[in-house]
Amino acid sequence: MPKSITIVPKMPKLEQKKRVAAYARVSSGKDAMLHSLSAQVSYYSDLIQNHPGWLYCGVYADEAKTGTKDGREEFQRLISDCRAGRVDMVITKSISRFARNTVTLLETVRELKSLGVDVYFEEQNIHTLSGDGELMMTILASYAQEESCSASENQKWRVREKFEAGIPWNGTVLGYRYENGIYVVKPDEAEIVREIFADYLSGLGIEAIMKKLNAEGRNTRNGNAWTRTCVRRVLGNYSYTGNLLLQTTFRENHITKKTLPNHGELPMYHAENTHEAIVSIEDYQAVQAEIARRTAKHNKTKCGPAKYPFTKLIVCGICGKSYRRKMTATGPVWICSTFSVYGKAVCPSKQIPEGALEKAAAEALGLDTFDADTLRNKVAIIRVEVGNTLVFRFKDGSERTIHWADRSRRESWTPEMREAARQKALMQRRDP
Repeated sequence: MPKSITIVPKMPKLEQKKRVAAYARVSSGKDAMLHSLSAQVSYYSDLIQNHPGWLYCGVYADEAKTGTKDGREEFQRLISDCRAGRVDMVITKSISRFARNTVTLLETVRELKSLGVDVYFEEQNIHTLSGDGELMMTILASYAQEESCSASENQKWRVREKFEAGIPWNGTVLGYRYENGIYVVKPDEAEIVREIFADYLSGLGIEAIMKKLNAEGRNTRNGNAWTRTCVRRVLGNYSYTGNLLLQTTFRENHITKKTLPNHGELPMYHAENTHEAIVSIEDYQAVQAEIARRTAKHNKTKCGPAKYPFTKLIVCGICGKSYRRKMTATGPVWICSTFSVYGKAVCPSKQIPEGALEKAAAEALGLDTFDADTLRNKVAIIRVEVGNTLVFRFKDGSERTIHWADRSRRESWTPEMREAARQKALMQRRDP
């Protein structure tokens, strides 16, 4: 009997689409630039989605980021997705859009190349996976970096030319408006500046001034709530005396763009009587002396801020900010930094006595008594929730919820409070 042979037809191999993403960037937050970024995103979205052999993986776009910095959030997210194997090809407008730092560019492209990810630069028509792609890219990237350096030097020359003429480069100062090359006083804002100087000289601290301004609904020049940094910046601004001290800071270089204080590396320019003063030179100098006095008083050692077992471990479940240690009349407590600065209206969290924290931590760790080393070794974070609830998240990923009890009234009273209450009771008996 003849054998029966069945031929199984070979199934056609389905063509796998190439996973393609795009990267876009603008180096300024101005409306025109943001409009350009929006146009780039739309263009690349349409280009990729309308290509029959491509699978759209998104457009990664950075706003107001320079090509010389590594801290671009969307760029870093793109690289992360490439490392995770989610992208096969990246399209970008040009080498200068991707990075102007030759070293950073080559390192990134070579890493992507090792992962099998192609980068296509439209303007230069270069695919990095091609044979001569890296050579051409290195040459063109060097030109892009030199262009960045040249632009940086031109900008510095323009700034210094203005400094030599006694003209400020930045006109955004509370109390003034920059008109025709000089500062012109804005009366309502100038009054805030004078009040800040007067309050500080009267004994108020920076945080107290900040709280006062926010409580009165008086915002910063940009319409934002006041912070300690904003108040400190006003107190240290020499331009309020009607004089200018220019080039007090400088950029490290055109690649890092890090701003550094000028300690003599470059010349400073002092211009006198350039505009109307808001505060007197005597008051300004008195404030600087008072700042130095208070700083010396509260920084007697150079050991840095004190660290405690719960430092950087406690997070507010309401606003997300960290808790910090604070000394009160009844002993140390841990308090949400938002509540401490802005009050209950912004974050209605509760302060936790340190003793209650230690007791809760010991219970969460299964210990008879609190042990700081065990806490640090095992606990990743402590989340403070409403209803006197603490959620301990351990480094192994597990969690445990502990409830803590408020102090009794008896525990909350200090000897001074008890003495005051006793004296009040005596007075009431004498004067019924």
